[in-house]
Amino acid sequence: MSNDLSAITKVYDLIMWSIPHITKFPRSHRFILGEVIEKNLYSILEDLIEAKYTKEKILILRRVNIRLEKLRYQIRIAKDLKILSVNSYEFASKSIIDIGNEIGGWIKQQRG
Repeated sequence: MSNDLSAITKVYDLIMWSIPHITKFPRSHRFILGEVIEKNLYSILEDLIEAKYTKEKILILRRVNIRLEKLRYQIRIAKDLKILSVNSYEFASKSIIDIGNEIGGWIKQQRG
């Protein structure tokens, strides 16, 4: 599987995993932290789709890496607030690392 399709699939899967978890956030955090996490995930997906069909991919992929780093901290905040269980945090963190690795490979591929 190519890096672009693999990264897009992994982000899609993380979105599908996160939606039921975010809906369980307490009301006081669902509409702040939950929304930020969701919007960030959707932005990452949109950026990856854009990168797939654009010639100048590297700038977009770097933006995705920054969004992933923000997402890491947002997920960590949810864990530290005990909104996400440690197991859920570990799953999300591993997924983010895997996506980051795919993006890194995609960037290397673009540099030739």
